[in-house]
Amino acid sequence: MSGSLVGVHTLVLNADYRPLSYFPLSICSWQEAIKALLLDRVNVVSEYDHTVHSPSVSLKIPSVVSLKRFVTSFREIPALNRGTLFLRDYYTCQYCGDEFSAKQLTFDHVMPRASGGETHWKNIVAACFDCNVEKGDKLPGKGFPAPIRAPYIPTNRELQRISRELAKGRFHESWEDYLTL
Repeated sequence: MSGSLVGVHTLVLNADYRPLSYFPLSICSWQEAIKALLLDRVNVVSEYDHTVHSPSVSLKIPSVVSLKRFVTSFREIPALNRGTLFLRDYYTCQYCGDEFSAKQLTFDHVMPRASGGETHWKNIVAACFDCNVEKGDKLPGKGFPAPIRAPYIPTNRELQRISRELAKGRFHESWEDYLTL
């Protein structure tokens, strides 16, 4: 196998040609996409220029696939996890205002756990390591500034919009039509 295929991914769309998920973006490895194709679970929407070969089959690597069966999502409030929190806060520390990668951000309890703060959307913000350490167990407005934006519960639609904004220009051009605003 060519080394140029390392890290190649396939965008996975629901049967309605929308990504299954925007946060995280629904992608799989090209190997998983080919397996799903051979198991007749997906349709190929777009392909890369690369072809893979087995003794009996040659296939172009799918860049975009759609599921043959529609998958519904019932969650009204997005799950609170690193990906969704950092999306809500645009990968920006809510104390210094600088942008960071996910690896450089942490959760911060605005009302510290030591003071009875709980882990929920309205008490958690993204913070860089330096700001999080500096804030420690200080209360907002008492020894440390309040977050730039007050924490809130985002909607699924809002997280999808933010994800599409941040994804623009970062993926293969065959994905663009499915990630448009």
